[in-house]
Amino acid sequence: MNYHILTLFPDMVVEGLNTSILGRAVNKGILSIEAINIRDYTNEKHGHVDDAPYGGGAGMVMQAAPICDAYEALCSRLKKRPRVLYMTPQGQVFNQKKAQELAQEENLVFLCGHYEGVDERALEMIVTDYLSIGDYVLTGGELPAMVMIDCISRLIPGVLNNGASAEIESFHDNLLEYPQYTRPEIYEGRRVPEVLLSGHHKNIEKWRREKSIQRTWERRPDLLKEALLSDKEKQFLQEYIDGK
Repeated sequence: MNYHILTLFPDMVVEGLNTSILGRAVNKGILSIEAINIRDYTNEKHGHVDDAPYGGGAGMVMQAAPICDAYEALCSRLKKRPRVLYMTPQGQVFNQKKAQELAQEENLVFLCGHYEGVDERALEMIVTDYLSIGDYVLTGGELPAMVMIDCISRLIPGVLNNGASAEIESFHDNLLEYPQYTRPEIYEGRRVPEVLLSGHHKNIEKWRREKSIQRTWERRPDLLKEALLSDKEKQFLQEYIDGK
């Protein structure tokens, strides 16, 4: 997977993403992360990439030309026109299903806006996806882009040391992850559930599945509408709810 981030703050992106698991994946050649400084594509002698909005109003708007020129230069280099994701609260809310879709791409471009936004003409010309990480406003698109890149990267083969990790954690089958425990067996009087110490893999798997279902009902019941539950699991859930 090759990530190309159109940004006014390349250091923020590069330093944040080239660490920990993603940094190791970059060093192995599984991922590549490129921050493209939009300022490098302005013709304004002072390096400005923004101007006052037509029609008046507070703040400044990022100009179309530097953004489009940066993208076209990238397309010329790649000899293809990759998908462009624009980070905006007006976009579709990013989720695990969207991450799985995007993980199939070879190249992804992230456009990070700032100030009062981006000239609409740039969006019309290059953006393919409008994405949001939630119903709130941030100072720029870099943090949402980094969140999405982290999530997508976990689904790329070879990024995680344990290839099964991405398949069994939260949102697998639209369920939240089950509780996790490690040593010691007793901490402050609280014991690790006996089933996890039994070595009986079938019972452990059943316990974990049931805990995922319970936790989803308690914390994110909205997810259960699309959860993949067997008839026995639906019965288990109903009995659990009835017992509350």
